[in-house]
Amino acid sequence: MIKQPNVILGNDELLVTMGKKGEIIGFFYPRRDHAQHVEESVACIHTGEKLLWTNDNEWHGIQNYIEDTNIVSTKLYHDSGIRISILDLVHPDVPVLIRRFKVQSQKKLSGKFFYYSNFNVGETSKKNSGFCDTDIHLLVQYWQNYHIGIYSQPEFNEWQIGKAMDTIWWTNAKYDMEDGKLQGNKEDIGNINNAAGWDLELDADGANEFVILIGAASSRRLLYKRMQELSKMPLEYIFEKTREHWVMWLSRKQVIKIPGLEEHDNLRQDLFNAYNRALLMLYLLNDREYGSFVAAPEFDSNFEKCGGYGFCWNRDAAEIVLALKHSGYPDYCDMFFKWCIQTQLPDGSWFQRYWLNGNIAPSWGNFDYSTQIDETGSTLYAMDVYYGILEGLKKAEFLEEVWVSVLRAAEYLMKRTKSGIHERCMDLWETYYGIFTYTNASIYAGLMGASHLAEENGEAGMARRWKKRAEFVKRATIDRFWLQEGYFAKGVINEKLDKTIDASILGTYVPFGMLSAKDPLEKDMIQFMIENIQKKLSVPINIGYGIKRYENDSYINGNPWVVTTLWLSEAMFTFALELSDEKEGSTSTHEKFYEQEEKPEETVKRLTMEGIEYLKWSLAGATSTGLLPEQVDKSTGTPAWAIPLGWSGSLILNNILLLDKICRKKAGNMQEN
Repeated sequence: MIKQPNVILGNDELLVTMGKKGEIIGFFYPRRDHAQHVEESVACIHTGEKLLWTNDNEWHGIQNYIEDTNIVSTKLYHDSGIRISILDLVHPDVPVLIRRFKVQSQKKLSGKFFYYSNFNVGETSKKNSGFCDTDIHLLVQYWQNYHIGIYSQPEFNEWQIGKAMDTIWWTNAKYDMEDGKLQGNKEDIGNINNAAGWDLELDADGANEFVILIGAASSRRLLYKRMQELSKMPLEYIFEKTREHWVMWLSRKQVIKIPGLEEHDNLRQDLFNAYNRALLMLYLLNDREYGSFVAAPEFDSNFEKCGGYGFCWNRDAAEIVLALKHSGYPDYCDMFFKWCIQTQLPDGSWFQRYWLNGNIAPSWGNFDYSTQIDETGSTLYAMDVYYGILEGLKKAEFLEEVWVSVLRAAEYLMKRTKSGIHERCMDLWETYYGIFTYTNASIYAGLMGASHLAEENGEAGMARRWKKRAEFVKRATIDRFWLQEGYFAKGVINEKLDKTIDASILGTYVPFGMLSAKDPLEKDMIQFMIENIQKKLSVPINIGYGIKRYENDSYINGNPWVVTTLWLSEAMFTFALELSDEKEGSTSTHEKFYEQEEKPEETVKRLTMEGIEYLKWSLAGATSTGLLPEQVDKSTGTPAWAIPLGWSGSLILNNILLLDKICRKKAGNMQEN
């Protein structure tokens, strides 16, 4: 079943995803991509008459992160007068989720508090085993070297190890709670679920607290040790230790100021919050051992409606690590490029996607015609960008480390571009086979980056050869795909030029720099392209317009994407900065798109203001907790599909850093005047 989260939390070993009412959706241990041990894990209350599941629609909820942390607060309200406050955190050092439930009622209540879980330990229900150790009050489910346990304070006084099967429903822990009493079965094997229970006695406006620890370990002994050690620590101490961990990690960030946004109500503070949340979110998507990232926490593991998201794509991750570097976290680049060296294929390319440990993931890109060549182009491009911002010995060491990988990747791109445009492959959206503007732009950037690295490495012949091919790719792409209407065609599909406008053509400008605003002709092309994407791909929803991927997009109802919208605003901010850097305007030899030519300062102001509107639109499509999704539902304006998407997080960082630069420059100019 597909369930999208509203919050994520975790540490280096554990990633937890939750719904709006505190129900656990995913419990990934020991990596972000494997294994997902939870089918269902949620609290409920037996009032003495009936069972109230906390994720039912009759509860109203408010959920948010504690400021500058990955600690979650969820408040639930029931029409009967029952209120539940949930505080969720993952210990910074051990894979244990700590959940504090505070239950209150406006009326006297005599009932039970239950916590129910269906753990598919090891991502399987078959051959799971479960037991309740009544000596220390610990519930455990296990399969091979995965052990998931539940411990509580106060200790639970009822339990049931049951079968998650309707055929023997009388043992099922989920049904066992309905009469307000658990049977107390101590152990069972195969398709296991479990429940723990506590007496709930409340006077009017009284309160009870229950602290539940859900931990993971590779052995029974280690699980026992972790639970026993954590149970000795006061919750207040663990909370403060966890809060300090996240605050200290954020303290490394590149400081932003974004002056001069007073005319936009609360926008400056919203951008500060979004900046911090993106950094905190990307931490949780990263594998600290390997340096790779999941695109998003997996929510469609059975590939019901898509190919899944719990894998690492070079294309996404390359943008993520560069955004993190610009935000003050260079170590992500170091780790990711080491991972790239290990995962590169024998022919010099990179695969469609990988498991986080570098193994090849499930794919529809197993052949030359179905590979995604942009994965290789974007990786080379990112290596060169990172090299360009290093200094001293670190710079020399990095080039030495990646040189063989660069050589192999560049030669692969040479092999695939003999005619000046790439051979047939799959596009970045993993939908069409053909030849594409975006892919050619990534190849251009990859070969230009490789040429620069070759020159730095004393390989002048290779540098000239790769640069010459990159320039050939650029000329061929412009000659073949630039349309008189003022934008690049999507590409060639089924041997025909597809004139569909696709937001990915912005890749010719950002991030890949095939077009330059310093060239008068290319500056006009950039301006035409931006305007045409606005005209043809805008979808009105929420406070403005989002940008869909391409015309007639049918994937998940053709919703606008946060990625494509932030691509457009990033292009606008980048263009505005480059125009503001010009000492004097250049006269175009082409017909101006606008009826009346703007002065450069007017164009800069307009681009900045329009970019801000797209930025605001993207923030409006986030979850109530500030997580950026892949898409925004075009009917409801709510977050849609992958939540959160790492790619969206990287682009919000890029946009905020660019806007900060624009605002600082404007403020500096005003002071000079």
